Order: sequence, then C-alpha cells, then structure tokens
Amino acid sequence: MDIPSNIIELLKHAIEEDIGHGDITTNLLVPEDSESRALYIAKGNFVLAGFPFAKEVFNLLDPATSFETFYNDGAKVRKGDVLGQVTGKTRVLLAGERVSLNILQRLSGIATVTGQFVDAVKGTKARIVDTRKTTPCQRFMEKYAVRMGGGVNHRFGLFDGILIKDNHIEAVGNIKDTVSLAKAGHHLAKIEVEVENLKDLEEAIEAGADIVMLDNMSVEAMKEAVNIVGGRLTIEASGNVSLNNVRDIAETGVDMISIGAITHSVTAADISMKIVK
Repeated sequence: MDIPSNIIELLKHAIEEDIGHGDITTNLLVPEDSESRALYIAKGNFVLAGFPFAKEVFNLLDPATSFETFYNDGAKVRKGDVLGQVTGKTRVLLAGERVSLNILQRLSGIATVTGQFVDAVKGTKARIVDTRKTTPCQRFMEKYAVRMGGGVNHRFGLFDGILIKDNHIEAVGNIKDTVSLAKAGHHLAKIEVEVENLKDLEEAIEAGADIVMLDNMSVEAMKEAVNIVGGRLTIEASGNVSLNNVRDIAETGVDMISIGAITHSVTAADISMKIVK
C-alpha cells in the first residue's frame, strides 16, 4: 500500500512529538552499536490493523531496520499471538516503540469494533459504513482500519460526495430547491439527502435524490421508508446505532448503516512490543 505524503508527514510529527531532542533514558543505558529484535505480541483477541504505518515509523527512523509481519491486517488474532517483529539498532527500536504501538492499538481497535458490527448484520444486504467522525488528520488511517474490519468507506471528505443535510436544507429553504441547486451545479455525482421523517422522504424522492439517509428514525419508520422507496433509491440508516439494535435496523431492508462510533468511540486493542536479544 502506498502511504500518502500527508500521512508520512503525520508520522514524522508523531515521532518528533515523542522523541523531542532525544531519548535520554535509552541514550544513557543502551550502547549506540547495540542491536536487538522486538516482537509485537497480542494481549487480547482482536482484528489486526495498522502494520503498514507501524513499519513506516521504523523506516523513517532508520531505513536499515528490518520489519516482518506474521499476520496480515484484517486477521482475527488471539491473546498470545506473535504478530510481527522488527530488527535493528536497539536505540531505534525503543525510539519507535510507542508511536508504532499507538498506531497499531488504535487502528486494531477500530477494525475490531467494525468487525463486530459486520458480523452482527451477516445474512442481510446491509453494509456497515463509516463517517467523517474521525481523529483530525488521521482519517486515511482510520478509514483503512474500517476496511480491515470488513466495513465500507463512505465519502472521504466534503469534496468527494454530495450529501445534503438538515443545515443545507434550512439554509436553502426546502428539499426540492436544495436538490435542484445541487443537480444544476454538479451533474456527475450522485446526490444523497438526509431525511428525518417520511414526509421529507417523499419530498426527497420527488426531488430526484439518488440516495436517502434516514436520520434517527425508529425501526418501524425505517421499515415503512423501505416500502415507500420500493428499491428506487439507495437507503442509508444513521443515528444511534449500536450492537444491540444494528441487526434490527439491517433487517428493515436498508442498504447501508453508517456508524460514527466505529471511529470516534473505540477502545484500543492491547498490544505489547518486547525486546529480545
């Protein structure tokens, strides 16, 4: 995978943030010519994600460092599994330890939660999709982790998809005029409209929307919305989705279920990095 230049710069800043003007502990205790091997070890069960970025951390610190993975991103690993190893100067391994672990733990947490939602809707046509509720400047990595968990990426940003939300409609005045303006200004992209009730849904269909987002609707209202649409549009469900209700939402017949929590409210996976001589 090619890592974008902005992510390379982000990793450089993360290294600088941690190391500053030097690792005073390691420089006092570890000879400059010391070499070691370090193992990444799973301390719980989770879906692995983030090795390309962890590897790049060490490449930035010292291109001579060797990085080897024993499991591919997207793999379901178990407590005690040795996930990979990095070999090189001991000072380099210790310098990159925390930054690489922070990335692996965060992204594996995202992949794991995403996988739980994906498993919960198996057998339905619903796809689990992410949102723009990501850590600033880490969206590329976090959306990568969603894919590793079996989810699907929604639009990456404001620039690559037309999604008309309540504030847009409020600013213009009504759904019909909002959709008309979007169609007149950009004829290539599909137009998605957020609707909060069945009346708004009917207006969005009449206005010519390609996709509708059912925002915070009850399961019963979603079922009725699916019947009203009758396969004419793509339907996305959004708002207050949890592992407790995602199956019920999927069984209404919606095409996508977007979940902000898979990126903004995850618990990091537990991973350690252990030096071995």
